[in-house]
Amino acid sequence: MTIRVLVADDQGMVRTGFTAFLSAQQDIDVVGEAADGEEAVRRVAELSPDVVLMDVRMPVLDGLRATRRILSAGGHPPKVLILTTFDLDDYVYEALRAGASGFLLKDASAAQLAEAVRVVAAGEALLAPSVTRRLISEFARLGPRRPRATLDGVTEREAEVLTLVAHGLSNQEIAERLVLSEQTVKTHVGRMLAKLGLRDRAQAIVHAYETGLVRPGE
Repeated sequence: MTIRVLVADDQGMVRTGFTAFLSAQQDIDVVGEAADGEEAVRRVAELSPDVVLMDVRMPVLDGLRATRRILSAGGHPPKVLILTTFDLDDYVYEALRAGASGFLLKDASAAQLAEAVRVVAAGEALLAPSVTRRLISEFARLGPRRPRATLDGVTEREAEVLTLVAHGLSNQEIAERLVLSEQTVKTHVGRMLAKLGLRDRAQAIVHAYETGLVRPGE
């Protein structure tokens, strides 16, 4: 199935480069571009892409606020992959709290960019190891921000799966760790997300740390 992508960046050369490379992929179709956050919001409503490549620093409306507006619009919002040249703590944390499914630095290779689009389109969280370390450090600084009661309704096994998701393990790695089939793990992840009202694994990671289910350093 072809992945429909919208590229939002205020630099024309960046948009052109991303569009040219991604359009050359057999399974990816760049359906549009946006030069600022406001245009990105409008284009998402018009084009219904599966994935938005969203720059952080853009005029009119920045990428984080645009992400919040896109993901709060209801319906079937796209996955948002945040792209930036800045590897900063506040961007990482706020991007995920805004609902982004991934975070990728612009110095990533072309192949990494295409794979990132595929990963978030499939519902996985995309966090590079360096980004994950910064995110965990931020959770350590802030501490839990929600009561543990928000985990009510989640079974012991689902909580165990959530813990492993928060540590960045894939479904296959979780299956190996818990001696389960990968399909069983997918089922547990799906039920856990539904019970907690979470959209994807990126939100699950944030939720696990904010409830205190997982603590930095564990």
